[in-house]
Parts: sequence; C-alpha cells; structure tokens
Amino acid sequence: MPEITVREALRQAMDEEMARDDRVFLMGEEVAEYNGAYKVSQGLWEKYGDRRVIDTPITEYGFTGVGVGAAMAGLRPIIEWMTYNFSAMAYDQVLNNAAKTLHMSGGQINVPIVFRGPNGPAEFLSSQHSQALQSIYAHIPGLKVVSFSTAYDGKGLLKTAIRDDNPVMFLECELMYGWKDEVPEEEYLIPFGKADIKRAGKDVTLISYSKPVRMVLQAAEKLAEEGIDAEVLDLRSIRPLDEESIYKSVRKTNRCVVIDESWPFASVGSHVAWLVSTNCFDDLDAQVEFISSEDVPMPYNHTLELAVQPSVEKIVKAAKKVLYV
Repeated sequence: MPEITVREALRQAMDEEMARDDRVFLMGEEVAEYNGAYKVSQGLWEKYGDRRVIDTPITEYGFTGVGVGAAMAGLRPIIEWMTYNFSAMAYDQVLNNAAKTLHMSGGQINVPIVFRGPNGPAEFLSSQHSQALQSIYAHIPGLKVVSFSTAYDGKGLLKTAIRDDNPVMFLECELMYGWKDEVPEEEYLIPFGKADIKRAGKDVTLISYSKPVRMVLQAAEKLAEEGIDAEVLDLRSIRPLDEESIYKSVRKTNRCVVIDESWPFASVGSHVAWLVSTNCFDDLDAQVEFISSEDVPMPYNHTLELAVQPSVEKIVKAAKKVLYV
C-alpha cells in the first residue's frame, strides 16, 4: 500500500465522494483557488469548479447556515471551518438547526452535512486558537462526532461521514496533516461506533483518540522496555461510542488510563473514565487514572504550552500508578 499524508487521505476521500455523488460539495474559507488553508482541498476546485467547491467570506455563522439549509434541501455539503475554534461563531446553526431538525420534523427532514477542520492544541497559537472542543459537540443529541489518529482511519471515516444522513462533526488536527501511513488504493469505509486496538497488551489499557494516540503508543513502547505490556485503544468514534470494546479491553487488563488533550471538566475523557469506573467496577484492580490538559487557557510560551498538555512521561507515570497500587 502507498504511504500518503493525512492531508492527502482526506483530499482523496472528498474527491472520491464528490465523483461518486454530484450532491456532495465543499464550502468554506479559502477552500477553492487557494486549495484550503492547510491544502487539504488541493486540486478540487480545478476539477469540480465553482459550483462544487465554494469559497466563502469570513462569516462562519452565515456559510454554516447555508450548508445546513442545503442539506435540508437534499444536497450533501462538506463545511470546512479553517479551525474548530471558529466554529464558536456558528454554534447556533449546529446546535439548533443541524442537530435538531430531524427530531423537530418528526423524522421527515434529514440533515446530511459534515463539519470538518482542525481541532485541538497546535503550536504557538495561544488561548483562542488552540482549543479542543469535542466535548461541546459530543454533548449534543443529534450529532455524530469522530476523531482519527492515522491517515488510514481519516480517509475511511470521512467517506463514511459524507454518506451519513446525519450531521457529523469531523475533527482533524493541524499538527497531523503531514503525518504519513499506509492507505490502500481500493475503496474502503470505516463504520462509526467502532474503536480500534492500535496495540494489543495484557497489563493495562490506555484509551485515547486523535493526535494523542501517537504519544500513547510511544508511552507503550517505553513501558514495554520495563516489561509492562500496554494495550492502546483508539476510540475513533466519540459519538456513537464503542463501549463494548472499551469494557472488553479493561476486563482483560484490569487497569485503565484515559488520555484526552481537552480540559478535564465534563470532557470526553472524563466521561469515558466514569463509564469504565461504573461498568467495570468489579474488574478493576486500581482506580482509573485520567490525564488531560490542565484546566487553564492555552499559554503562548512553548515551554508552558507543552507543560499543560498530556505527555509521554505523564502517561508512563499514570500507567505505573495503576500497576503498582
């Protein structure tokens, strides 16, 4: 299989789905002639033209609303926010229109729309542009929320998202766009609600998703040097959540650490830790450990920026804590 970047895998997914279904179109800031702020839409405007790859003004509320309306009318929009930080400007459209229309129409009106863009901490972007907002959207009934850690998963999940008849929050990561791994040339889909074991192990379960998964795998290798066999579970799908795979892994290892790069209060990670603590109570040999970013706005100073986020060292320490109670 060829090795390609996350950026190219996402572009392939959109290209393939636009070629397959002429109802699919891409809309957002700089997605057309500029080829996307992160060059994810490279070449799509030249191939599909102005009607299918649409540049917008810097008006997230406005073009998100246009996309929601287009989805209600039977099209299948992909809305690219230059960053999920800017989705705050469009929150009303997502919360009150995209997420609720199927319910409020008595099941008569679907909203098949994908909201995609980079989410979570990057580098040197300070407090307003380096936020992990997944828990805000996972909190809302009617939305599906997915976040991947490899190019392979990103392509398969994005194709599934575009074909889904519900609004999907598709969370990418700025620092991951250049990451490479093997992606098959033949078509494939990855279903929602299915976690993936990125590394099998028997001593402790490490649960995460998105960019931190690579860090968790590095921590697992360090633990292996000390004879500790860690299992790494990548959630991939936040809502729907694959609780069955979570419990199966924890019941095998009897110990669990959850890693999430968002803030700790009411986060995806804290919810997963609660689920494990509640549903695997009799299987646990130690309390669940939870690692998140510190409960502060993101510092600009790079040393502080790294200090407030999860790290390999923090993960290793937490794994040893649950092992040597």
